[in-house]
Amino acid sequence: QVQLVESGGGLVQAGGSLRLSCAASGSMFSLNAMGWYRQAPGKQRELVAAITSGGSTNYANSVKGRFTISRGNAKNTVYLQMNSLKPEDTAVYYCNARRGTTTYYDYWGQGTQVTVSS
Repeated sequence: QVQLVESGGGLVQAGGSLRLSCAASGSMFSLNAMGWYRQAPGKQRELVAAITSGGSTNYANSVKGRFTISRGNAKNTVYLQMNSLKPEDTAVYYCNARRGTTTYYDYWGQGTQVTVSS
């Protein structure tokens, strides 16, 4: 089992910045990637950014150039630096950890609300 705890959400004006943190604990063995997803009201959960155990990153087109995903030195923490925030970034942001590749299992945090006012 893997436990994920997010922090750092909140209310910010458009153009502002927020930094989300996710601390992972438990069985970290064979985790292939960690990342951030978001879900806005009435919409499906979508990938925002992910980072593999090898350090490769992947971003949604809508956040490229504005968001940066990174890991802490101990690699059990992942961060999402969000700059130039837009109202359409408003959503609940979920931390994700994935074990496996072709066949995989996802672990999820409880979510943290990010609200961007115009």
